[in-house]
Amino acid sequence: MSKGYTKDEILAKCAEALQEPSSFYKKEFVDYTGVCSDLRVPYTEIVAEFLCEHIEEYMAGLEVITREKSYYTGTHDGCYEESSNREEEKLAMDMYKYCQAGGKYGIIGKIIDYQTPLKDVQGDKAGKIDLLAYDDDDLILRILELKKPDSTETMLRCVLEGYTYLRTVDKNKLIEDFRKDAGVKMWENVRLVASPLVAKGGNQHSEYLKADSYLRKLMGKLGVEPVFFTIANGKIEIDG
Repeated sequence: MSKGYTKDEILAKCAEALQEPSSFYKKEFVDYTGVCSDLRVPYTEIVAEFLCEHIEEYMAGLEVITREKSYYTGTHDGCYEESSNREEEKLAMDMYKYCQAGGKYGIIGKIIDYQTPLKDVQGDKAGKIDLLAYDDDDLILRILELKKPDSTETMLRCVLEGYTYLRTVDKNKLIEDFRKDAGVKMWENVRLVASPLVAKGGNQHSEYLKADSYLRKLMGKLGVEPVFFTIANGKIEIDG
């Protein structure tokens, strides 16, 4: 949505949000589309440029939350009510069930969980990982931030949410919990990566294709690696 803000007004919102980096991705202005009223620059580019310029402060403010309980939820079975309107969760569960049945998704490997909890206590300000995927060839454990094909959220929101979860999770405990409780064969030198998982040809993909953007520069600084999917004849396919 376009709000008619000036660049300075957006920058003021960014500066205020930076006081609590873990909640930055939740701010409404991160999802603004359109351009600022004075310079005609996309809102997302103003925010991404701000974060590039304040990257150390942003990263330093993202703190690890270590769960006392296991990150692995043994009750996850991938089942849902067909009448549910929670399309992203249904898509995530379908991908999980496909991998549990022996399937694998190219560069991301196997989906080993969905809705992985990050909170330790109820009051923690942390969400859940949409999908957790492990590639045992390249030793990469991916935190996937999934968006349905018609999602109107910005790519910037996807990038910041996924990266926040990556910095929130206790990597060593996450690996140990899935090795011990879920029986996933992983080694200590696994690389943890945040990856927006968005539809090829969708809104987020279009934003990403602007190669010289501050969004792409920010993704590079954060080490965020996007993954794109298509759905054809009910089958989900993954591209790098």
